Amino acid sequence: MAQFRYSARDAQGKLQQGTMEATDERSAADSLLRRGIMPLTLEPVSETKGLALPNFFARRVKLEKLIIFTRQMYSLTKAGIPLLKAIDGLAENSQNKRLRVVLRDIVEQLERGRSLSSAMGAHKRVFPRLMVAIVHVGENTGQLEESFLQLATYLEQEQDTRKRIKAASRYPSFVLIALTIAIFLLNLFVIPTFANMFQRFNVELPLSTRILIETSTFFENYWALILLALFAIVVGIRRYIADGQGRVQWDYLKLRIPIVGSIISRSMMARFARSFSVMLSAGVPLTQALSLVAEAVDNAWMEKRVLDMRRGIERGESLTRVSRQSALFTALVLQMIAVGEETGRVDDLLEEVADYYEREVDYDLKTLTARIEPILVAVVAGLVLIVAQGIFTPMWDMMRAYQGG
Repeated sequence: MAQFRYSARDAQGKLQQGTMEATDERSAADSLLRRGIMPLTLEPVSETKGLALPNFFARRVKLEKLIIFTRQMYSLTKAGIPLLKAIDGLAENSQNKRLRVVLRDIVEQLERGRSLSSAMGAHKRVFPRLMVAIVHVGENTGQLEESFLQLATYLEQEQDTRKRIKAASRYPSFVLIALTIAIFLLNLFVIPTFANMFQRFNVELPLSTRILIETSTFFENYWALILLALFAIVVGIRRYIADGQGRVQWDYLKLRIPIVGSIISRSMMARFARSFSVMLSAGVPLTQALSLVAEAVDNAWMEKRVLDMRRGIERGESLTRVSRQSALFTALVLQMIAVGEETGRVDDLLEEVADYYEREVDYDLKTLTARIEPILVAVVAGLVLIVAQGIFTPMWDMMRAYQGG
């Protein structure tokens, strides 16, 4: 949660000024309007020096630590332990230095009378906005322990999906790295040795051999420039991605990568449905939930589509309609969303959508190696064939010439 300073006029036209807490400016304005106050100006209030942490400690902690934190908070709040005492105890026993400093700062803020959600919201790089919003709803509904349970379940499923994706991508990544190293070693050490031998025999070399030798000579003479060029390309791509439009285009291209792109897309859909379900079941308003879920998908192109859905909802359109217009979902998912909207069980149906996508991703990940392996074998075989043809063809020609002579 963030602090906002506002000036507004009430129903009698009197000017009112003050500060309030909200997740963003839109939520703050909506809150004022619900109180019958027309906002005139709305400005975010920067955190005081006493609440600010050094940049080193403001970084996001690992997902595993957040899971442990939410599980511990669920157990402690369910047991009836006072919130201040619970967080102070967790700060004292935390093995993670960053999280320990953050929790101690939260304790200080709680002692000053701030709510837990606003104290957590002061550390945006440690606690995701989705997490802060669910804690805020839990505070307002008196079900804080249930909020922490929802968060723990959601974060555990997110961790499981990430681990499966990393495990599935480990084998192809290793093969590609090994191929790159092999190409450099062949061009810098192996091919030059054969080139010197062919030069001593002073024979006419076939085209494939001449190409290999020229390529090897280029690597020998300009290997430093090649590495520098690769480094410049990586830096250039990273700077391009850092730009807003570049990030959108990059994230869109990731979803279009053959074989892997469909897995990434379904994984994003599972994350969207799961986080959206958690937000709605926690009682977060639909438009605010879409704003938070847009950040949770971690894909700029998909985030843009989800924000378009939110704008459609604000114009008065139904969730089913904006979901269809987004072109993100399959017909089966759209049907489930429509049923959920008609029955008032959107959160339950979204959870089933998340389960559906996660089963699809799990199956794709299990078969990923089997689908990629033939491609990798073909690439390796092609490389071996090129090298073998370039090296052994002139050797066979020399042997035939020697036997004929």
